[in-house]
Amino acid sequence: MVSALQITAIIIFVYMSIFFLIAQRINNNSIVDYAWGGGFILVALFNLIFAAEIYERQIIITLLILIWGIRLILHIYRRNKGKPEDYRYTDMRKRWGKKVVWKSFLYVFMLQGFLLLIISCPIIIINVYSEPGLTFADIIGVAIWLFGFLFESISDDQLWKFVRNEKKNRDQIMTKGLWHYSRHPNYFGEAVVWWGIFIITLSAPNGIYSIFSPILITFLLLKVSGVPLLEKRYADNPAFQEYAKKTNKFIPWFPK
Repeated sequence: MVSALQITAIIIFVYMSIFFLIAQRINNNSIVDYAWGGGFILVALFNLIFAAEIYERQIIITLLILIWGIRLILHIYRRNKGKPEDYRYTDMRKRWGKKVVWKSFLYVFMLQGFLLLIISCPIIIINVYSEPGLTFADIIGVAIWLFGFLFESISDDQLWKFVRNEKKNRDQIMTKGLWHYSRHPNYFGEAVVWWGIFIITLSAPNGIYSIFSPILITFLLLKVSGVPLLEKRYADNPAFQEYAKKTNKFIPWFPK
């Protein structure tokens, strides 16, 4: 396990360094969003190909990661096509000034690479401790993953269509579809996806030790990069504040 983790860490370091160099070339750190989804695909394929033996669970987990990662990359491409650098990275450039290059390397690319490695641990465990046969936990895990994947995909698609076809001004916000039941349904779906992956990992020896993976991604979405950034962005938007009074922040539920 330690050896697989070390080799995966080196691969992620090289992979993120390449994306960093490309970002410097095109002067756009938003490219790291593509590296995020693609990095999990890289980890899943590498650990499957070099596994001592390959059984059903490893193939299933690799397929789930492939589907999730490709969908995320295509969504980001559709969302960012023709647009300048994302406002999050533009703000960082302003704050970091002359130190933007090395701070981008450390705090954008290397930090995300480190988080990618930690969250990937269920994938590594399943390939290191491979065993034949499937269990009831595998079935439950796949069902939870599918629920989260559909929730994330549908809410992302609903928001994209709203921004493209219905949004008339900067202050107008999305309140329809799954956004009627949660202010951040796409982030909720993302968290559920990784809890599904963790449930599948429980069928593998030592799988319980990967519980920090879904806990970390849920914490990041709820407290660091996902929900807090958007809530702060719309803090002065009266329509959003009215929406926030009626709609749950994260876990979907009927409006108040």
